[in-house]
Parts: sequence; C-alpha cells; structure tokens
Amino acid sequence: MTPDQTESCLKTALMLADIAGAVIRPLFRAPLHADNKADASPVTVADRGAERVMRAFLEELHPDHGILGEEFGRTNADSPFCWTLDPVDGTRAFITGRPVFGTLIALMYENRPVIGIIDQPVTGERWIGVAGRETLFRPAMWHQDRTPLPAAARPCPSLGDAELSCTSPEMLESAPECFTWATLKQACRRVSWGGDCYAYGLLALGQIDIIAECDMKPWDWAALQPVVEGAGGCMTDWSGKPLDFNGDGTVLAVGNRDLLDKAVTSLKTALH
Repeated sequence: MTPDQTESCLKTALMLADIAGAVIRPLFRAPLHADNKADASPVTVADRGAERVMRAFLEELHPDHGILGEEFGRTNADSPFCWTLDPVDGTRAFITGRPVFGTLIALMYENRPVIGIIDQPVTGERWIGVAGRETLFRPAMWHQDRTPLPAAARPCPSLGDAELSCTSPEMLESAPECFTWATLKQACRRVSWGGDCYAYGLLALGQIDIIAECDMKPWDWAALQPVVEGAGGCMTDWSGKPLDFNGDGTVLAVGNRDLLDKAVTSLKTALH
C-alpha cells in the first residue's frame, strides 16, 4: 500500500466506527431479542444493522475492495484489500448491558492486517492501530481532553508478574490437544475473565500483559493485531507462528515481546 492509500483507508476506518456506533448506541440496554446462530453464539439487530451500514458505506467508497464480516460473509474475495468487520465483538456482554464489547474494523492488504480499530461505542474509547506506527488511544467521553494519545503496554518480562486474561473458560474447550492453557495460568500472577476485544485494548494500555484464546476467526483478531503491535506487543498463534486465515483459531497476545517465548513454551507443555 502507498502512504496515500493508507491515509485514505484510515479515514474510511474511522468513519466506519462512527457510523457503526450510531447504530449500536441507541440499542445498548434496550429490550432486544437475541437469536442463536448455527454455532450457538448470539446475534442481535445491533450486530446485523451495524454491519449492513458499514458494508453499504464500503461498497460505495471502495467498490473494488473485499469485505469479510461476521454476519454476512465475504465479497470480492480476489481483491488484495479486504475489510474485516465484527460489528459487536462481545455480543453476550452487549445483551447483558456490560460496556466491554466493541466494534472491530480492520483492513487487510494481501492477507496482512495494516489498519485496526477497536471502538467502544458507549464509552467513546477508541484504539487506532496502523502497521508501522504507534497505537493511538482516544479516552472515554467524560475526559476533558479526548485527543488520541500513544498507547503503550507495560514492561513485564516475567510470567510470574503477568496479568493473564481470557474471554471465557468455555472457549478453551476448543484448544488443540497439544496445548494446555492451565500451565500458562499457573505460571502467571493472576487470571481475569471476560472482555472480548476490550481486553486487547487494555493490554495496549498496560493493564493486562497476556491474552490467550481459542476459536478466533479472522474478524475476531485482524483489527487487534495492529493495535497490540503498535503499543509494543505482538500477536501470534499458540505455537508462536504468525496469524493467518487458515490458522487453528488460537491467539496469543503479549504486551512485552520478551514474554512471547515463555508463554509459548508454557502453552506447549502437553497434558500427557
């Protein structure tokens, strides 16, 4: 991508976050019906409505780009540009009134995430990641100065001092048999549950040190990677390999790159 293309697409990504938030905010803590999808995960009118408006915007502004959304699949699969959209990452949190969900927007170029946005439409917090740049964080709406400032993960080189996070114990049931999350848990200082994409934003701010999760689709992780890497961290699968569309669904994020090999070694400690 050229610098001009990057700037143009970054403006698009920020506008997508704005228009998705305009759909989602009025529905937060409203009496909504949640359907179960084929994989038993919930979906609401907020998920579907926000993705529809983002798709319509992209089809008008970048008709030659591909789109991969959680709710409505993929279009223009042959394009080197692919927008990945998760309108409400953390639907369970959304339908239970907890503001720890987020809208995920990423632009992938030749299968590599180059722009990533984590947007919390209720609090107004937003993380902006661009490959090769520092991650920017826009504080919540009650802060007087909402100018986006650089985000930085904290220096935590020891597993024994690390705060570990995962969205839910249930997702770990899909972990490949050659790994064990429990060993990593025992090696870390503490574990906290919940947060979905919001936890990755907290990692970029230095509140969390490690996140290890399973059953992650491209629309779940693509936007997170530029945010985490731009804050000084890194993201791989549990083997330490780069994330890609054909991966095993495992995701490991560390705020301090010195933790990566230690976390991978711990996850590879087999149960048998």
